[in-house]
Amino acid sequence: MAENGEEKWLAVARHIAKTLGRNDTMADDILQIFSNFDGRFSREKLSEKIGDDDSSACAALEHVIKSLERQISQYVAADHPIWLDSADSSAFLEAVDELIATVKDWSPMGGDKTIAACLLRADDLVQQAMFRIVDEFRSLMERGGESLELSRGYGNGESAGNLSCDSEDEEEDDTDVGVNGVEDQIPTARPIGDYDIVIDALPSGIINDLQEMAKRMVAAGFGKECSHVYSSCRREFLEESLSRLGLKKLSIEDVHKMPWQDLEDEIERWIKAANVSLRILYPSERRLCDRVFAGFSSAADLSFMEVCRGSTIQLLNFADAVAIGSRSPERLFKILDVFETLRDLLPEFESVFSDQYCLFLRNEAVTIWKRLGEAIRGIFMELENLISRDPAKVPVPGGGLHPITRYVMNYLRAACRSCQSLEQVFEENAAAMPPLSKLEDRASSSSLSVQMAWIMELLESNLEAKSKIYKDPALCSVFMMNNGRYIVQKVRDSELGSLLGDDWIRKHTAKVRQFHTNYQRSSWNKVLGLLKMDPSVAPNVAARSMKEKLKLFNQNFEEICKNQYTWIIFDEQLKEELKISINKLLLPPYQSFIGRFQNVPELGRNAEKHIKYDVEDIEGRINELFRGNGGSNGGGRK
Repeated sequence: MAENGEEKWLAVARHIAKTLGRNDTMADDILQIFSNFDGRFSREKLSEKIGDDDSSACAALEHVIKSLERQISQYVAADHPIWLDSADSSAFLEAVDELIATVKDWSPMGGDKTIAACLLRADDLVQQAMFRIVDEFRSLMERGGESLELSRGYGNGESAGNLSCDSEDEEEDDTDVGVNGVEDQIPTARPIGDYDIVIDALPSGIINDLQEMAKRMVAAGFGKECSHVYSSCRREFLEESLSRLGLKKLSIEDVHKMPWQDLEDEIERWIKAANVSLRILYPSERRLCDRVFAGFSSAADLSFMEVCRGSTIQLLNFADAVAIGSRSPERLFKILDVFETLRDLLPEFESVFSDQYCLFLRNEAVTIWKRLGEAIRGIFMELENLISRDPAKVPVPGGGLHPITRYVMNYLRAACRSCQSLEQVFEENAAAMPPLSKLEDRASSSSLSVQMAWIMELLESNLEAKSKIYKDPALCSVFMMNNGRYIVQKVRDSELGSLLGDDWIRKHTAKVRQFHTNYQRSSWNKVLGLLKMDPSVAPNVAARSMKEKLKLFNQNFEEICKNQYTWIIFDEQLKEELKISINKLLLPPYQSFIGRFQNVPELGRNAEKHIKYDVEDIEGRINELFRGNGGSNGGGRK
């Protein structure tokens, strides 16, 4: 019983000593307390007992560390991958777990010099074990990629090795699948057509092994090293995937120097690569990170950011280079493609890059998308400048369609196929829209409608200036009639009609009719005046006057027909309408005049001598008008 009591007191002493840290001052206090409490336990005896216990503890720690050294060292020094054999890997991890637990348990007693020396050896052994796990981690990730590449599919999903963009003009080629040689170390691609899938980036068994390794590295304080190795391997995979998708690493300067046709092709490749990356590759990488670093969300988020940062910045930098590049009007449609692609992928940026480490990628995507909108607005400003600066120097032959009219209208029709996107672009800039003198109800118009109406106003003003080059007022009216008719038709037959509205169409249709009237007045009023007779004039005077009028009519009619034969009416329907209206305007007065001419006795006997054209001849000559240069319609519609 006495021995048991003594053991209890010694146990209490050991507990108190450990709790208080057992520095010299505290030890003296503890021994003094026990000596005063029970004289049977002298200060010297207690010190001896506690000292014996410390020696025993140090010996036990030394024994554990030596045992773990023997187990772990054989794996650290192994010249073959440990994870080729599941028994080896399990034994190695068990030893590592015991080592980490030992260090953790004994660290509070590190104030003791002997224990501290043992812990230093243990820390060195932990470091050796972690270096080997890092190597095994990297090796396993690389081997996992190779096995997946050769398997052409794993689990329930598409494999990363089966990923590429579909091409309409290229057949599937086995040489693109990445299984032809040792050089293809990264899973590569075969065509896909559906972006709504998630791939298994690595086989499930390998993911489980990586997870176990990551757990030990994080527990041992090697989380950053684990994240770095993981990120470097997966980053290489993503970079190779983008390369296989045809996307090149281009600087902003490279993009700006690239010929436009080459850049168009590059944009097409970028669109496919961006969709595959944001809809397939990145979600799959996110899932892989979450599985490998299960239970360590911060490490998973950091690793995912490091994996995707480079390829995402590459994608965004290309879009940014396009946004800040040339704003020539012909670039609008491809820049719209980039704008729409990035806009449609913004939800993916939000969902895939949802953690704090990826915030800058989300923000950068939104910033560049807005910059693309600015570029589109800038292109429309350049279009406005192009219209305004187009010189009024050389008249279009025959009063036909001016190239600026055809260019602008076809351009706007094509642009309006992306009405939704353009509405977004111009709504962002609604406060800075130009004032429109001819837009009656701007408040009820969309920003895009205002923009289109403004461009139409600029075009009309430019055409009016060009019409003044023609010295013949009739040809000036033909020019405005041709271009006005073309504009109205292009508006009516496209989305422009909805944007500009029915009132705009009616108003400009009326303008075309007015140009028609102006043409008739300028061309034929003088000729029609020659066919009028004053009934109060004496017969002998009337005869001389009619003979003179008929002569002048023939001369003027021939001159008009000669000139207007080469004039152009681009629209066949308009041409027929114009000829019919001329016939209605001219034939009845001419027929009446010829009838009266033949009824004058002095003239009737020699009527054939003076009447050069009968009514059918006049109609025939009118039907020959507006043949264009060489008898062809040189202002043909397109």
